[in-house]
Amino acid sequence: MTNLDEMEYNGLLDLEGAELCGDLEERNPPISLPNQSSDGALLAVDIGGTLIKLVYFEGNEDAMSHGRATGGQLRFVKFQTSRLDECLEFIRLNRLLYGRGLDTGSTSLNVKFKATGGGAFKFADVFKEKFGVSLDKLDEMDTVVTGANFLLKKIPNESFTCMHGKRTPVVVSQQNLFPYLLVNIGSGVSMIKVMGNRKFERVTGTHIGGGTMFGLAKLLTGCTRYDDFLQLSQQGDNLVLDLIVKDICGELVCLKQGLSASTLASSFGKVLSSRRKLSDYKAEDLATTLLSAFTYNIAQVSFLVASLLRLKRVYFGGSYIRGHASTMDNISYAIDFWSKGQMHAIFLRHEGFLGALGALLSNLNLKNDDMIFEDSKESEFNNDSSYADDGKLTTELSEDSVFPYLLVNIGSGVSMIEVIGKGKFERIIGTHIGGGTILGLARLLTGCTSYDDFLDLSQRGDNLTVDLTVGDIYGEHGYPKIGLPATTTASSFGKVTSNKLSDYRAEDFAAALLNAFTYNIGQISYFVAKLSGLKRIFFRGAYICGHAKTMDKISRALKYW
Repeated sequence: MTNLDEMEYNGLLDLEGAELCGDLEERNPPISLPNQSSDGALLAVDIGGTLIKLVYFEGNEDAMSHGRATGGQLRFVKFQTSRLDECLEFIRLNRLLYGRGLDTGSTSLNVKFKATGGGAFKFADVFKEKFGVSLDKLDEMDTVVTGANFLLKKIPNESFTCMHGKRTPVVVSQQNLFPYLLVNIGSGVSMIKVMGNRKFERVTGTHIGGGTMFGLAKLLTGCTRYDDFLQLSQQGDNLVLDLIVKDICGELVCLKQGLSASTLASSFGKVLSSRRKLSDYKAEDLATTLLSAFTYNIAQVSFLVASLLRLKRVYFGGSYIRGHASTMDNISYAIDFWSKGQMHAIFLRHEGFLGALGALLSNLNLKNDDMIFEDSKESEFNNDSSYADDGKLTTELSEDSVFPYLLVNIGSGVSMIEVIGKGKFERIIGTHIGGGTILGLARLLTGCTSYDDFLDLSQRGDNLTVDLTVGDIYGEHGYPKIGLPATTTASSFGKVTSNKLSDYRAEDFAAALLNAFTYNIGQISYFVAKLSGLKRIFFRGAYICGHAKTMDKISRALKYW
């Protein structure tokens, strides 16, 4: 009888001949490892705020080599974190902690298996109590990058582009893989510059991610499963709620000025001019509008970050993509639009299992040492701040010195204009998430009918009743390795568990909306200014209204970035 401790440390993960198998059109197809020994247990888990991702090796029944059982498949399965018991039962029924010939009766063996994600800390005692095993907790960022590099380097046909529902495989050049930007869409979004097998840097992130979409989807559509939300979004029409350029300028003006009449101007912007209540809208239309609003936003921030870092390859991963055609289409269209065809969004078949795969790879002595990770660097963009410690501008602005500057006009949408002199200016870019989005969502969630009422509500609210913080995921110490304190917002509306509006206060919704979108506008404004070489940014527009909290949040966002 073999001791489990020996199996943990003496195993070799043999990646030779690794390839996708089964139906390649299905989500998360198995990966064949034809030379892998199946004598020992091989599994790892990534426990997130919403999902548990489990990767395990299933050996072939009859294959033998040199008297040892060989060959099998890596398999991928997920569970709702709220249903942890289902995951534990799956591990027990499939005897995943025990290799062939091992004793399954003892509960006193000192066994470890690898785990990552915030839940690896939160639920460690549950695994110990249930199986007598300890979770060997790994850094989440390390494992995500290791998993991505493994898939891109070792698994043919893993990556693909997706436009208009058509998937096109991407041949990854091993000589030209690095550097690339990895955009990991979880409850929030992390953006990581990967420079080599052992070198990567978390450059930034945004708290408007999958948790934001799902939290708002629960409240607006009543759905309780993210897959149900995605299915609803396939059947709706976002133009019922979204404002497009034609709605503002008219088709004739669009033709004269060379504007695309169908360009999205303001997500949820039509709600402002409508007398309809939330119950008057179809759930399908609300779902489609949410999906387009936030996937376009994630894509725009990703494009700006990649442009700042001069990266042409952008890979998207994370459990909130889920192989969903519209999600990938929206991201691909937005990246192509803003980059004028010079940049492409690339997706991974196992996008939600990067962390679990990375944890699995760390578990054993790899024959291919180029897959081993080491400590990473994490930093934000270098800041050329024009602020002194007291927050005051260090230079006086005269009529001659004010130019050039970035003018950010916050209306229903947001326009960003480079002003280089009197009467000399050019619109650089814009974003569809502006004042119209804030007030449109506020009207649906709180019933307020004016922006002043919304601002008044936001003053009395607490966004932390619905926003997920870093502390909620990683505990009271936050995520010190990348400099994120526990109080940092990880996912706007990511803490929403109920689909009943009555379970929450209107004031808290208002505070969370103001927090989410002012920081988002501040972040995008900073990236655009830095990309354009501009150090001065002026904000104006009807949705600022001299409101102290709005100006304070935008200022804080700019100072942070």
